[in-house]
Amino acid sequence: MSKKYLMTREDFATQEGRKRAWRSLYFGDHHFLREVYDNSHEIAPGVWRSFQPSPKQMKKWAVAKGIKTVINLRGLRNSVEQSGFHFLEEEAAEENNIKFINFRAYSREAPSKEFIFGLRDLFEQIEYPIMMHCKSGADRAGVASTLYMFLHEGEHLDVALEQLKFKYGHVKHGKTGIIDHFFEVYKDYAKAEGADPTQAHFLNWVENVYDEKAVKESFKPTWLGGLITEKILRRE
Repeated sequence: MSKKYLMTREDFATQEGRKRAWRSLYFGDHHFLREVYDNSHEIAPGVWRSFQPSPKQMKKWAVAKGIKTVINLRGLRNSVEQSGFHFLEEEAAEENNIKFINFRAYSREAPSKEFIFGLRDLFEQIEYPIMMHCKSGADRAGVASTLYMFLHEGEHLDVALEQLKFKYGHVKHGKTGIIDHFFEVYKDYAKAEGADPTQAHFLNWVENVYDEKAVKESFKPTWLGGLITEKILRRE
């Protein structure tokens, strides 16, 4: 995102700031592409995954889907300045009585222990129906949906991992494949132990065995995959 689309809350309150916020959504964040490709999916009753919404889509989610909570997996920048589209979403959530939660995920990093346990706890606390979104609805929405299906719905891990598929826009051969590699490392560990990959076994591994740095260092994206995710799709 270009720095020209970053602003403070005070900037957003001005007429020029609001114009810049809309430009940040449609041009800086490529929302014009989402007008023709809807990557929204209901993964369980009352649980949806999607892309960065416009205010119009936020209203539609509230009215047509009854969404009570939105989890913004893009999170917040470590600054008082945020992308303009963030303030548009925040405002639309308030106008439509939607609880708006910023919970930052990463598409090119192995999930942290804090992220996994934090998301597990969040799923227990929030009001449903919910919508989880990142920029494109592919990678960060994919790992959050996988963890939802596995940890909250109790699905088998292989079933939950269907949330990390190309049909959602996820590319496992690029840098975003670190997410898939994380789960493969765990599955290999469970197999070596002769254990079923249950929720309890997985969480114990995350808490006591998982080495985030080692997982990251052992993953090697392909050249073509990197080209697709970094240059063509420009994943965040």
